[in-house]
Amino acid sequence: MPRHGQELPKSVTLQNLAREVKISIVGQGYVGLPLAIAASSVGHNVTGIDLNPVLIEKLQSGLSPIGDLSDHEIAQALASNNYTATSYFNSVAQSEIVIICVPTPLNDYRTPDYQFVLSATASIAEHLQPGTLVINESTVSPGDTRKLVGKALDKSGVIYELAYSPERIDPANKKWGVKNTPKLVSGLTQSASTRAQKFYETFISSVIAGTSLEVVEAAKLLENSFRFINISFINEFAQFCEVMQIDVREVISAASTKPYGFLPFHPGIGVGGHCIPVDPAYLAAKAREVGAPTKFIDLANQVNLSLASYFVGRASLVIGGIKNKKLLVVGIAYKPNVADIRESSVIELIKELRSEGARVYWHDDLVGEWNGEKSHPLNSNFDLVIIANPHSDTNLAQLSSIPTLDTRGRTI
Repeated sequence: MPRHGQELPKSVTLQNLAREVKISIVGQGYVGLPLAIAASSVGHNVTGIDLNPVLIEKLQSGLSPIGDLSDHEIAQALASNNYTATSYFNSVAQSEIVIICVPTPLNDYRTPDYQFVLSATASIAEHLQPGTLVINESTVSPGDTRKLVGKALDKSGVIYELAYSPERIDPANKKWGVKNTPKLVSGLTQSASTRAQKFYETFISSVIAGTSLEVVEAAKLLENSFRFINISFINEFAQFCEVMQIDVREVISAASTKPYGFLPFHPGIGVGGHCIPVDPAYLAAKAREVGAPTKFIDLANQVNLSLASYFVGRASLVIGGIKNKKLLVVGIAYKPNVADIRESSVIELIKELRSEGARVYWHDDLVGEWNGEKSHPLNSNFDLVIIANPHSDTNLAQLSSIPTLDTRGRTI
């Protein structure tokens, strides 16, 4: 009999709502680490678990592995004794709440890859105690917190509670962070939903409860599919403006004067990162499973994947062919001011440029090293510079004498 759907006694479900609790957060990357530091800042006793020994060593030394948190914030959390980092799952046995914040990427066939979620839940199940609330923050298709996470945790043999609360982390966003971004949550039972909501309310300003796990799971996929489709659309629209010799930036600015019914999106090299190009694939996978259409997502994906080839063609036009030409690509992270290259469209651009015979170098001080190559210094010794995702402190003025192709919709 499934154990995650059973209601716990009120003495268990209500005892942890208004005090500091012991928490284990599995995954200490862009999602799990900010969550852990935010929870520890209000007095919760947080253990961050991650299987990457290099990351754990940095955290234990008070060094931040991500740009959104400073070394001082990590050191402060450690000094408070409210936060610790480890590669072991022993803390789960003493935790009242366990949160899953591991990656859910795409496999080589661009379909959902649940290996990290399944591995994490299997390890949690080995240490799970009766009455523990498990919250999944990793992106999944609707129904999979209940079906996959619940089934894996059932192997613990104990009665526990299960909830889902999708992460809403936007790296390098200075306005919206963990504490002020509204948080969605839902539980498999009402008591699980209430416990999760009350916990998040201790350090997040707005927490909204959904009516079911599936509603909240679907909301997460809708959020990023909305962005995916619109970014792909504006990239296609930018190509139209290029042919018409219209500055797409001016068009977007003009359209943005409308106070309703329009949201500005901006063109670029493509959609990247751990969410926007990934979440729609999770939605499409579930749609195929139940026989529902996803034509908009499929078309947006085609547009997004075609952009590298489009800009290779543009580069060739700018300098009259790229074979044996020396090119510099600026900014290979998936977006400015982060060091994350997951699903970065710039990587595919570099590969296609090289397949056409170009000698391609890249500059990105935040990434530093990729594919056994190091970031190349900015200088004027190139036939063409391609502006992809430059960081705010990148001195593009050093390249002003070189023919330039700006993928962000700016004219040459």
